[in-house]
Amino acid sequence: MAELLLAQNLTRHYQVSRGFLKGHATVKALNGVSFTLQPRRTLAVVGESGCGKSTLARQLTMIEPATSGTLAIDGVDVASARPDLVKQMRGKVQMVFQNPFASLNPRKQIVATLDEPLLMNTALSKAERLDKIKAIVAKVGLRPEHIHRYPHMFSGGQRQRVAIARAMILNPKIVVADEPVSALDVSIQAQILNLFMDLQEEFGTGYVFISHNLAVVEHVANDLLVMYLGSAVEYGDKARIYQKSLHPYTQALMSATPAIREEDRRIKIKIQGELPSPLNPPSGCTFHKRCPHANERCKSEVPQLREVDSRMVACHRAEEINV
Repeated sequence: MAELLLAQNLTRHYQVSRGFLKGHATVKALNGVSFTLQPRRTLAVVGESGCGKSTLARQLTMIEPATSGTLAIDGVDVASARPDLVKQMRGKVQMVFQNPFASLNPRKQIVATLDEPLLMNTALSKAERLDKIKAIVAKVGLRPEHIHRYPHMFSGGQRQRVAIARAMILNPKIVVADEPVSALDVSIQAQILNLFMDLQEEFGTGYVFISHNLAVVEHVANDLLVMYLGSAVEYGDKARIYQKSLHPYTQALMSATPAIREEDRRIKIKIQGELPSPLNPPSGCTFHKRCPHANERCKSEVPQLREVDSRMVACHRAEEINV
């Protein structure tokens, strides 16, 4: 199956001021991340705040250029492409944001919000655009009269349905969803997740699903990318990683996931300390100061992603650790 998305050693570095007369420092917000995405599959990206998830989303949606590496979307490397080509490719990647109220213009009716991407990216007539708007509104579970309302007239779940309709109206190849259900009630979250899955099946879209909630990830994802301080630490098939995680950081994240059934509960692993500053990351493995299994090699040598038990893991002791 052809790849919709191919990222190889994708990096994004920022130059930040250290203060008066102190020069600049480099923040490695994204540091050599590699993965692929295929049609009708969902890649979940997980990790604590500050790990680089949102920076990755900005790379995938071409909001910011990559510092280095390859980002091929539908076979076109947009990381090194000309600005006019990047503009053409933007219609193939759309985004659904965390807060649907903040991502919708409060002064525009929904019909105007949904018409804007069609107006900018297609040559359809006004009548044809209206037909597409009505069709996508019906697919996301809203009624025809809703298109003449303003965002404040909807519930949170309905606003997120509008945001999903805006993302899907161009029939994109890829949708990047950044915490799309975290601002919603639990009862509404399941409806929105099922809507995502139904639309994926119909349109053949590939999803990059960014989330803190591992229970949500387990429901929607096919593949899992675990990030820590800008780097990938474990990447592979979701079911295999949930069954047995190999990286200590992934194990700690999994152990923190609440479970109703006693047989699904894991032994809690408490991570010591705080996330290191990206301005001054630790030497060797960036996780070694918080890792209960770290040894002298972890303190001095940076672990590279390598294949262990049919997934990619960046840990020197992946074969030894058994939780």
